[in-house]
Amino acid sequence: MGALLQLRDVAKCFRMGDRDEEILHGIDLDVCEGEFVALMGPSGSGKTTCLEILGALSRPTRGSYHLDGEPVHRLDDDALADLRAARMGFVFQTFNLMPRMSALRNAALPLLYAGLPRGEREARARRMLERVGLGHRLDHRPAQLSGGERQRVAIARALVNEPRVILADEPTGNLDQRTGAEILDLLRALHRDGRTLICVTHNEDVAAAAGRVVRIRDGGIVADV
Repeated sequence: MGALLQLRDVAKCFRMGDRDEEILHGIDLDVCEGEFVALMGPSGSGKTTCLEILGALSRPTRGSYHLDGEPVHRLDDDALADLRAARMGFVFQTFNLMPRMSALRNAALPLLYAGLPRGEREARARRMLERVGLGHRLDHRPAQLSGGERQRVAIARALVNEPRVILADEPTGNLDQRTGAEILDLLRALHRDGRTLICVTHNEDVAAAAGRVVRIRDGGIVADV
């Protein structure tokens, strides 16, 4: 089976004062459709930078990135934004919810950017919130929700555009053990439904749930099992 996502000889440099520092170097990675991949490594290893490149949030300094055969590394900013809106869903450690918006409006945001009418946006967002167990909290703002509920809203938001790929950065990092386990169960259910998941994590339980663990150290892949 061909790879859905493919990185070849990917490097990423950042300007640090008067010099360039290479955060990633020589990354080769294939992810097939339907895989659940955990990216692990110590702080500063480059795993979040790798996730940002896979999510088309950052461009590689060198190398190539193909998504379903399309050369993502050659796309301009507008095309990258369209690709993210159509094919990617993102879940962040800090939830990144709009504080003045209800759970329903937060979950519907990607569809607003896609230009869908309000009725369709809200209907789809409601279905996704019900799917993650928040059908009874549609009108609540983030401050009225627990950490686990806020992460469920974030997952509903990631799912609302029916993305090919879900990318998560430490999705259980700000949660207590019980709530983290509930979010992990939800991620497992998404994987069983056929979603492609790529997850940066320090959590060994999340890594154990993934079908594959890619370990990154000092900007390079040191293990892929």
